[in-house]
Amino acid sequence: MDYKKTNAPLNTVTRDMIQMSEDTGNVYETVCIVAKRANQIASEMKHDLEKKLQEFASLNDNMEEVSENREQIEISRYYEKLPKPTLIAAQEYSEHKIHFRNPAKDKPNMD
Repeated sequence: MDYKKTNAPLNTVTRDMIQMSEDTGNVYETVCIVAKRANQIASEMKHDLEKKLQEFASLNDNMEEVSENREQIEISRYYEKLPKPTLIAAQEYSEHKIHFRNPAKDKPNMD
C-alpha cells in the first residue's frame, strides 16, 4: 500500500484492542503484526526521503558553504506532515489490508 495515499488519521486514535484482535484471538499477536508493518512502512518512508534528499547533497559540503534550500525544506516538511507509520499500520490492519500468518499455528504438531 502506498503510504502517501492513506486515509490514516494524523493524530493518535484510541482503538479497541479486543475488537482489533478478533482475527488473531490474541492482543499481543495483533500488536506484533501492526508493529512489524509499522517498521516496514517507516523503513520505506526513510528510504524514500533519503533518496529524495540525496539529490541535494553536494560533494564539497562544509559549514561555510551550506545554504538553505527551499525544495529540500519542502520535501522534509511534506514527510513530517504524513501520518506516523504506526497509525498507517493500524489503519491498514483495521481495513484488512495486511496479509499475515503465524508459522507456529500453520505447522502440524509432530507429537
